[in-house]
Amino acid sequence: MNELSADEARRFLVRHHGLHRVERARGETGVRRMFEARRCVQLDPLDAIGTNADLVALARVDGARKGDVYRALMPGHAFEHFAKERCLLPAHAFPQYRDRAIETPWWRLTERSRRVPASVLDAVRAEVAERGPVSARALEDHGAVQALDWSGWKGTGRMTSMALEILWTRCAIVVAGRTATGEKLYDIPARALPGHHDAPAEDFARWALLERVEAAGLLARAGGPCWSMLGDERTGPLPDALIAEGALEEVRVEGSARPYLAPGDLAARLRRRTADDGRMRILGPLDPLLWDRRLVQQAFGFEYVWEVYKPAAQRRWGWYVCPLLHDGRLVGRVEARVDRGRMIVERLWREAPSFDEAALDAALARHAEALGLDGVTRRRRAR
Repeated sequence: MNELSADEARRFLVRHHGLHRVERARGETGVRRMFEARRCVQLDPLDAIGTNADLVALARVDGARKGDVYRALMPGHAFEHFAKERCLLPAHAFPQYRDRAIETPWWRLTERSRRVPASVLDAVRAEVAERGPVSARALEDHGAVQALDWSGWKGTGRMTSMALEILWTRCAIVVAGRTATGEKLYDIPARALPGHHDAPAEDFARWALLERVEAAGLLARAGGPCWSMLGDERTGPLPDALIAEGALEEVRVEGSARPYLAPGDLAARLRRRTADDGRMRILGPLDPLLWDRRLVQQAFGFEYVWEVYKPAAQRRWGWYVCPLLHDGRLVGRVEARVDRGRMIVERLWREAPSFDEAALDAALARHAEALGLDGVTRRRRAR
């Protein structure tokens, strides 16, 4: 088993995740290229300075603006489903998910299916086929349903919406876009994913594991959120079989015995050298670089905890705090929000021996412009 130095792991991850230079293409074309390289972008509805999907794009694509992820990718280039939690996935992955959905009870599908009659499912699908892309609110109301309860967090109590969740999980319909306010638009796969909806599927387990390693860069064999929905594959014979054939490699990172799965051509990738473009980047809390917080600590010497779901009294930093990446290193954190047409920087933590103030100013200005704001205001404690 090969061992990477912390510096080698850091440089590999920054380059692998496309954070060393912006995409050559700008705007929506650049978003599409970025997305194909990333393989999946994790979704989260919170919008402090853009949603997580927006932040992933803005860190990598020059000229991208808030909302371009959905405008550039849907319909035709992407759909939403489970990978590392709920994610945007490339259209060519749809056949794998379609066939897997037939045999796998994802996301409490059995519980939902008991509560919604087949006649309602048929009616909702038929209406989506006739009217899509269409929002849940615009569909016929089929009455109320008992909501699912996750330890106090309740799902929808509207039968039409639960029917959409069932059909979406089964890949009978797909999310084909989002409105300006983030509302999902549903359509049938034949219309939203032409050329992909009826393509043959590959072996799901093999395909999904190779995709997940590419998405993560280094995938910890010990488990964790990055293995979402691949738990059986993690503990089965597949990882070792892929290592034996050279499709994957097992490595460790300096200072830890924790093994990681890496792409089989890792050595060739480590030899590549590309100069960093010098810009500072504001990373989304669920950016692919940050998926494995222990790996971030090992490779970057940077502790990151997303505290959005912690009670205020237990937060060390703040509610929606984003790491700052510069010259391949995590150099600080910023907490910001939007108010009255401006980006308000509430707090700033500088954590590098030499922090580039000009690079920060440029990053904040770019971000405000991408959000369509008038400019940036820094609170006193963020100066």
